[in-house]
Amino acid sequence: MVELDDKELLKLYHSGQKERVFNELVRRYQKRIYWVSRRMVKRHEDADDIAQDVFVKAYTALENFRGDSNIYTWLYRIAVNLSINHIRKQKVRNAVDIEDYLPFLSRDAEQDSGLMRRENVSLIEEAIETLPEKQRAVFIMRYYDEMPYEQISAILGTTVGGLKANFHHAVKKVGAYLKQRHGALNIGDSEGLTEDEDEEEGTDS
Repeated sequence: MVELDDKELLKLYHSGQKERVFNELVRRYQKRIYWVSRRMVKRHEDADDIAQDVFVKAYTALENFRGDSNIYTWLYRIAVNLSINHIRKQKVRNAVDIEDYLPFLSRDAEQDSGLMRRENVSLIEEAIETLPEKQRAVFIMRYYDEMPYEQISAILGTTVGGLKANFHHAVKKVGAYLKQRHGALNIGDSEGLTEDEDEEEGTDS
């Protein structure tokens, strides 16, 4: 059976088959939306609650969805916003599972050492926890989901230039924290941004 595309799903929704469309969206995207939230808030229980809230909101909000982006991007945006709100309300400064960051955040030759690796994980977690919510979101989307800036722009409603500045500053902050606490852990060249690009937009610093 051919899977319906977004336009076909919206057509069904507006024809009155809301339950069918809702169930199909949950089937397709529930796991992915859960992990969007999980990387932001870390705790399974919180991420599960947020994922459920995403679909509750989507159920009624689809009535006014104009299709300017695809449905998954729209759901992703809701999940990020709810996750950021959760962090602010709970004043929780948790990051994503730092194990996922190690391949690109740390290329220390001593990573094979179990003790050193655990110390690095702890320090990286501390570093990411210092980031403002939006910088953390951009950081996660770029490094974990490897999203292009154009897609992040659609989700967060920020210009590509502003996102690059946010991302660059996030990498610099993490790098500075790690260097201060543990020497020269290498986190990359932050996409080769120039200092001029840093100043293009506000950076939530």
